[in-house]
Amino acid sequence: MAESNFIDYVKIHCESGHGGAGSTHLMRAKYVPKGGPDGGDGGRGGHIILRANPQFWTLIHLKYRKHVKADDGEKGGAALRHGKNGEDIYLDVPPGTVVKDAETGETVFELVEAGEEKILCKGGKGGLGNDNFKTATQQTPRYAQPGEEGQEGWFILELKLLADVGLVGFPNAGKSTLLSAITSAKPKIANYAFTTLEPNLGIVKYYDDKSFVIADIPGIIEGAHEGKGIGIRFLRHIERNSVLLFMVSAEEDDIAAGYRTLLNELEQYNPELLAKDRILAVTKCDLLDKELEAALEPDLPKEIPHVFISSVSGEGLNELKDMLWRALQA
Repeated sequence: MAESNFIDYVKIHCESGHGGAGSTHLMRAKYVPKGGPDGGDGGRGGHIILRANPQFWTLIHLKYRKHVKADDGEKGGAALRHGKNGEDIYLDVPPGTVVKDAETGETVFELVEAGEEKILCKGGKGGLGNDNFKTATQQTPRYAQPGEEGQEGWFILELKLLADVGLVGFPNAGKSTLLSAITSAKPKIANYAFTTLEPNLGIVKYYDDKSFVIADIPGIIEGAHEGKGIGIRFLRHIERNSVLLFMVSAEEDDIAAGYRTLLNELEQYNPELLAKDRILAVTKCDLLDKELEAALEPDLPKEIPHVFISSVSGEGLNELKDMLWRALQA
């Protein structure tokens, strides 16, 4: 099986450039045998800068680039010549990338806005040349500053997809089918568990040229927060969603129990997820008639709005889009 192009986790070692040393040069000319100090300053070491680029949607381009090293600054020269700064290295990442210190696990920063730039490792400052140290009593200093060392360390880059609505459901709950029905996305669809092996994004076109982004992640199974199944790898992608759309199939024996299981997995993973707006969609309702839908109503969770949908017949899809849009505007 071919390796997926969707990579949302990489670990890289970054090292910025060292600053160049200042010069200790003393001016010498034909008729000035004992000129004063004219040593220039050293150049700054190159920074390593992360830049949010919306043309990227995965971290695969960094997967095999484990070590990133910026150039050192040049030494200062005679005649007060400033050493050349080391060239900065820009690493483009998708918006939504979180950078963590690999040793402590602490978040260093996040890049959310397109075009946003942040320095991951600052280049070392260049040392001052001896011209900076001359005084009335010390007119020919023969010393200068060395350049500062750069910064280095191991960092973890995690991608959290930026979407308005996140789909939450068991494998084979119809998430990918819904995504293909209401957006132009073309996810893989089949009648078996774990068809979706990587997140998919789609744009839902609403009325009057309005739109919102919806994300489908691989299905969650009971025990996902403990690492069971594959959904745990992608739960981070719904942390940024404004609204969570829970999807439970009408084929489930107990729809409310299925919803509570999904809710519990999210709570165990990150309790803050429960503060997000939630909507329940009962899927595959082309298997039901109106009488069966009415019979199911009393047993559905009372604390959140729900809708019966079928991505095959189109039942309830317009109502669902209306509910999602209202929730996003709340």
